[in-house]
Amino acid sequence: MTPLLLLALTAGADPAPAPDPNRPYTAARSAPVSYDVEFKAVVTAPHGTKVLRVWVPVPPSDHGQRVEKGTWDTFPADTAPAFHTEPLFGNRFAYFEFAHPQGAQVLTHRFRATVWQLDWDVKPDGVARVERWPAAFEPYRRSERGIVIDDRFKKLAGELATGARGPADELAAVMDWTHKTLTYDHSATSLVASADHALTKKRGDCSDYHGLCSSLGRALGVPTRVTYGLHLFPKSLPCHCKLEAYLHPHGWVSFDVSETQRLVNALRADEKLTDAEKAGLVRAAVARLRRGFRDNTWLLHATGTEYDLAPKAAQKVPLVATIWAEADGKPLPLPDPADPTKREFAWMTAHKYTADHAVPYPFKDWSALRSEPKR
Repeated sequence: MTPLLLLALTAGADPAPAPDPNRPYTAARSAPVSYDVEFKAVVTAPHGTKVLRVWVPVPPSDHGQRVEKGTWDTFPADTAPAFHTEPLFGNRFAYFEFAHPQGAQVLTHRFRATVWQLDWDVKPDGVARVERWPAAFEPYRRSERGIVIDDRFKKLAGELATGARGPADELAAVMDWTHKTLTYDHSATSLVASADHALTKKRGDCSDYHGLCSSLGRALGVPTRVTYGLHLFPKSLPCHCKLEAYLHPHGWVSFDVSETQRLVNALRADEKLTDAEKAGLVRAAVARLRRGFRDNTWLLHATGTEYDLAPKAAQKVPLVATIWAEADGKPLPLPDPADPTKREFAWMTAHKYTADHAVPYPFKDWSALRSEPKR
């Protein structure tokens, strides 16, 4: 019997539920914001393409967001979507098929979503180590193409975890090391949550940061996953991913390592702040990260890596950041408009988000950090 379960029984409380990868989020919700979303994908297949296939993630409703049924349309071809759910992670897609497409095809999804801020308030001493995970967690513990578990990652993870008191502290050590070691750089990114790229290059984007943390977390025995969604404000590249780790008894907890690093760097460079103010705000930013935090300016639309789409594509996808497209069985290259060196794209997104009230982005507007509890 784990100390956590023993404590619950002694106190007369209900014991923590058994680990379940399908358990809803347990975070406290606050600060809801409703957005009217208009999301477009403009896809240009190579000349002579016989069949263009496009999969667009359909954002789900869950404890952190409520998504209302929207509308879909295409231009210039008038093609209705078919809706499918892939079996491994339960991601739902609107699927489009264009025969002999001529020129660019524009796909539009209009819908309304309400998004909450989520706070888990994870305390390291309250996280129990699970000695034997149920088989349903295998997709979040395996070694795969992007999230690798080999001797390099096992060795590094073991070194980082030395002296940690439990899973939460071990994960914090992984995130701290990633924060100190990696440089955020859109001109040197894998775009596919490659832990190997991050470990080798020490550079990348959010997917590389969180793919690396996922690998190191799995090497320590903690189920992890990368979740993808949309930043709900004007931005060249609308997609953004987060790390999630299953910390018992909290369930899935969200962490944003890359954006916290960028926030900390901005705080340290702000000449308007005193050294004492900088130190205090940095501590608050790191503490918020470690407790588990998901902002109300981000909408989740796909979970997991290395899986078959529905209907199946020509290959397993490493992840779906905004859409997946293939022409005659060959994937169209993933665009990165945030990379200033890129000039050509096979497809691109256009997007507009209208909030029902003004809401700051908490990784740039750090006023909320001043009220963060001190620990």
